[in-house]
Amino acid sequence: MIVVFLVVLVVFGPQKLPELARSFGKLMAEFRKASNDFKSAFEEEMRDLERQARIAELKKQVAEANAAADAAVRNVTNPTVSDSTPAAITPLAQAQANSYSGDFPVVKPVAEAVPRLDAGSAGTEAPPAEAPKPEPESAAENPPSHDQQQPA
Repeated sequence: MIVVFLVVLVVFGPQKLPELARSFGKLMAEFRKASNDFKSAFEEEMRDLERQARIAELKKQVAEANAAADAAVRNVTNPTVSDSTPAAITPLAQAQANSYSGDFPVVKPVAEAVPRLDAGSAGTEAPPAEAPKPEPESAAENPPSHDQQQPA
């Protein structure tokens, strides 16, 4: 490096050396900026490609799930094979057979425990319960709150 410095000093002279150093520094700064721009553009493109690949994969999974759900609905609503054969067992029926319903509590609604809004025309709506009226409290039992007190 010292040899290179001495050759440049002899060839260009001491008056031109600071100008050459400045222009070399500017050139290096521009080169770094261009390389950083190229690197960031390349990384951005790679992220876009990865994002598009993930979106395509998710769309494929959604399409497969929708197709499986449609097939299950068709098999449940329109069984074409008699139920006596083992091939007629649908995935939904297998899932129900394999479920452990004994492990979970079963909650059954009580008939008309909550009045239904759409049952008004059928006449099965429970009459609304009247709220009990609060008894008037005497002023001696409960003094007025701080906000209700009048200045003396």
